[in-house]
Amino acid sequence: MLYRCVVIVATSFLAFICYMVYLANTGGHSIFFELVQRLPYGDKIGHFVLFMVLSSLVNAAWKFKTRRFLGWRVYQGSLFVLLFVVIEESSQLFIPSRSFDPLDFLANLLGVLVGTMFCRLVVTTARLPQV
Repeated sequence: MLYRCVVIVATSFLAFICYMVYLANTGGHSIFFELVQRLPYGDKIGHFVLFMVLSSLVNAAWKFKTRRFLGWRVYQGSLFVLLFVVIEESSQLFIPSRSFDPLDFLANLLGVLVGTMFCRLVVTTARLPQV
């Protein structure tokens, strides 16, 4: 039951991010956009937090499964989120109403890294099996 809830929350959070990307790509408005504009560095903080949470949730939903990547054992969920980040941020190069920002990309990557480190801490502290 708990696992099912984690999967639902992870899927819902990914859908939320996809919807925010859609709004940004089409010039839509959201209260979340207004919120991040009011905070100093709100955009970068938002990117960091969104992808930290997403990577943590996806890793948990995928039961902290790992695979070898460039000689390292990496969570599959983190690899998925990294792929999502690369596609989403690089797509802005081809959307006239958007502009690629390397600092957004960096904030996303740092969010994934911190989310991944959090998952590693959870797995080692709780002694969860890594698949």
